[in-house]
Amino acid sequence: MKLIIVSGRSGSGKTTCLHVLEDLGYYCVDNIPASLLAALAQRLSADSVQLSEVAVSIDARNLYEDIAQFPQLYQALRDAAIDCQIIFLDADDATLLKRFSETRRKHPLSTDEVSLFEAIVSERALLDPIAAQADLTLDTSTLSLHQLRDVIKNRVAARGAKGLALQFLSFGFKNGVPVDSDLVFDARCLPNPYWIETLRKFSGLEQPVQDYLERQIEVQNMLHDITAFLERWLPHYQANNRSYVTVAIGCTGGRHRSVYLCEKLNQHFLAARYNAQVRHKDLS
Repeated sequence: MKLIIVSGRSGSGKTTCLHVLEDLGYYCVDNIPASLLAALAQRLSADSVQLSEVAVSIDARNLYEDIAQFPQLYQALRDAAIDCQIIFLDADDATLLKRFSETRRKHPLSTDEVSLFEAIVSERALLDPIAAQADLTLDTSTLSLHQLRDVIKNRVAARGAKGLALQFLSFGFKNGVPVDSDLVFDARCLPNPYWIETLRKFSGLEQPVQDYLERQIEVQNMLHDITAFLERWLPHYQANNRSYVTVAIGCTGGRHRSVYLCEKLNQHFLAARYNAQVRHKDLS
């Protein structure tokens, strides 16, 4: 049986994630007590039931003691030879505050004495035992509902058949490094098409910028070095039972150099039969 545990702070998109998995054929259980994970897994993997794909959510509505003991509970599942993985969703504090303000939902940790903002901040510490074990961490701050659905479908559903799910993520350092990055490369030292008036309006997806960057020896050297690094070390990630790896490449604004490099790397590793995809965080 394959078991996916969905967790994260309230308002980060856990319900949407669970609904997507349910649409994909997973048997889903919302907010199960963490202490009952082993019993549920044993019941659903029994010969009389034989469910092959199960997803459960565990969040701040759980008992504090259960969440604190989660690392031991999760290890017990792995010791029982259950194929399990954790997806942890999160967003920045301001985004979560805005989402709650717009929907007028009550935060599970807020009370007459605890404000909404205080509840959002304290929830991060409460769920840290789960977040520390996560196989895949998704920052949903800039994702729309439809984009989140696509990410879950592409990264989680496709991973089952093809092994390691590899994502190339371009971003702009001026907007901050994505929190869901596993490996980060800095392309700001490369020639910048932004300073060429005729190229500024184009992105790294378009031919004029691609032609310019392909003529720059520094760009091609970095592309070669990153490719060689990943070819050498990705098999080690796979051997260590990693399910997801996000390779983030940043430039100043996230429009030209990082986009070009991510596209080239994605093409290379797709041809090498990796389950690869590309996402451009700051390319509008």
